[in-house]
Amino acid sequence: MRLLTVLTALLVSTSISLSAVAETFTFTAIPDQDESRLQERFSKVAAYLEKELGVEVKYIPVKSYAAAVTAFRNNQVQLAWFGGLSGVQARELVPNSEAIAQGYEDQFFVTYIIAHHSTGLSKSEDFPTSIAGKRFTFGSKGSTSGRLMPEFYIRQALNKTPEQAFSRVGFSDDHSRTIALVQSGAYEVGAVNYKVWEDELAAGIIDPSQVSVIWKTPSYPDYQWSIRGDVDDRFGAGFKAKVAKTLLAISDPEILAAFPRQSFVKASNDDYQAIKDTATAIGLMDAD
Repeated sequence: MRLLTVLTALLVSTSISLSAVAETFTFTAIPDQDESRLQERFSKVAAYLEKELGVEVKYIPVKSYAAAVTAFRNNQVQLAWFGGLSGVQARELVPNSEAIAQGYEDQFFVTYIIAHHSTGLSKSEDFPTSIAGKRFTFGSKGSTSGRLMPEFYIRQALNKTPEQAFSRVGFSDDHSRTIALVQSGAYEVGAVNYKVWEDELAAGIIDPSQVSVIWKTPSYPDYQWSIRGDVDDRFGAGFKAKVAKTLLAISDPEILAAFPRQSFVKASNDDYQAIKDTATAIGLMDAD
């Protein structure tokens, strides 16, 4: 009887201690640059969020844009730094999920069309129709700046699909690789996130004698933090609002420079309706 009492007490004690263990708040990000840079950036974000939110926070890297969407859908992560398209795709799959913050610059994002010097192409205000027939690489298939928006303008200007317009079409999987592929001449022309281009140009990674910007798209909304609609049920009432407030309050120059963004501002699902409409129009609403 005494043994039974002791065992019962231990079970009750274990149950209480387990229930008292806070859940880990987990987030991810689309892999738009090489993994080491992403790890450095988001480790800082995780430490900041953990301190401000008062819960354990963990960053989980993923291998593709589609994997980021899947992790969000399956509740493996509750928060994600998405591009415009991947965010729209993810929120479509999770009821009541919301875009809650974006970089100030993400309100006015653009894509650069870049070309190898051997093409003889130079910068133009008008869409460079002479890219037709060249070897062209996009970024990831799920990228807003590396695929969705440049494909929209290619179709609009050339009245052809990319496969019809170019001698070869590739998908590099990230913006850094797009730049490297065009700079090496493996592809003659490519589409790249302007932020990654400017960052790598400043870092001396780009050789301007080999590759240059020949056109930029009109602006559109892009990257944003999206959060699942059920986080208040899991982490307590008001948690979603607290996460949004915490992201908007980021002021550490080191964290902002790692993105790079000058600040974060409010975002909403409505901000990305044009992205959703464009993706629907050219058949990219399904994550692939």
